[in-house]
Amino acid sequence: MSRFSLSRRQLLAGSALAALTPTVAAAQTPTPQPAKASAALPVGSARTLDITARRLETFSRLSTEKTFGRLTFRGGLVLTANDSDFGGLSGLVVEPDGKGLFAAIDAGGWITGDLTYAGTAPSAIANARIGTIVAQSGRNLTRKRDQDAEAAALIEGNLSRGTILIAFERNHRIGRFPIVNRALQPPTSYLKVPAETRQMSSNKGFEALCVLAGGPNKGAVVAFSERLLTAEGHHTGWIWLANEPRKFHVTDIGEFELTDCASLPDGSLLLLERRFRWTEGVKMRLRLFKPTDIVPGQTAAGEILIQADMSSEIDNMEGLAVHRDARGATILTLVSDDNFNSFLQRTLLLQFTLA
Repeated sequence: MSRFSLSRRQLLAGSALAALTPTVAAAQTPTPQPAKASAALPVGSARTLDITARRLETFSRLSTEKTFGRLTFRGGLVLTANDSDFGGLSGLVVEPDGKGLFAAIDAGGWITGDLTYAGTAPSAIANARIGTIVAQSGRNLTRKRDQDAEAAALIEGNLSRGTILIAFERNHRIGRFPIVNRALQPPTSYLKVPAETRQMSSNKGFEALCVLAGGPNKGAVVAFSERLLTAEGHHTGWIWLANEPRKFHVTDIGEFELTDCASLPDGSLLLLERRFRWTEGVKMRLRLFKPTDIVPGQTAAGEILIQADMSSEIDNMEGLAVHRDARGATILTLVSDDNFNSFLQRTLLLQFTLA
């Protein structure tokens, strides 16, 4: 039986088109509680996954142009797998060498693998494995409200031995998960959550998560709600200082939702945004914020690096990671969440160089 089969059926309930739109779940509890009937999963358990990758040579569907402001398109992949548990990629970690990859699945799973290249363009994902996210007890998370992993960030070490933060919505929390030999272990603890989690919609909770790589608050955790607006209409984010979540805001431009963030080496922050309307399809945007913008009590607009619509090779873009290549160039990697709806959506991996 598929490890994620229950949540996948929930995701696909109703019409195929409805799978594009988030559903609302019940109220939250502070920590996940696995069902008593759930069987224990051996620590580090995973299985191999054969991922097929079709290369995308251009980002625009209308031209062969590869430079978009400060971003240059390096290449992309359309990812598929003959596995019912593959899909729903919502959080992304890429190791500093650009090869090791970890993705969180919003149906309660994770994927690791090696990102390979043809020249500078991504070409495939090799040595992939897929496993389940488990509770501190090592038991499976059986309820959707506990499984809904939406963002991931490497806070220390690497994918061979390190710690990954994973943010969840519905049951709003951010957990510390050791990772050993590219296999995710049970969480050891959870961050203190802000009081505003009580105001977050069940399906608009923690969606973006990163760790500042430099600047005055190097090492601090930053997270954003997908859509928690102030009375003035600004998005809400938090930075954890001395283990306390401190609130700041970014302006809402065009009613986009926040889906992920990543830090540059100087402590600047990249914010990935998405907008979906039935009349216009999906849009994607990337904004850049200075380290001085990520300050408690601050409200910042940032710099728009790129905004794209269905005339470009995008989908429901939800994961963002940053690394440096061998020449020192800053590389942005993005992945999309297909909502387990391969009929209408795609799992994309896109890479850009940031000038």
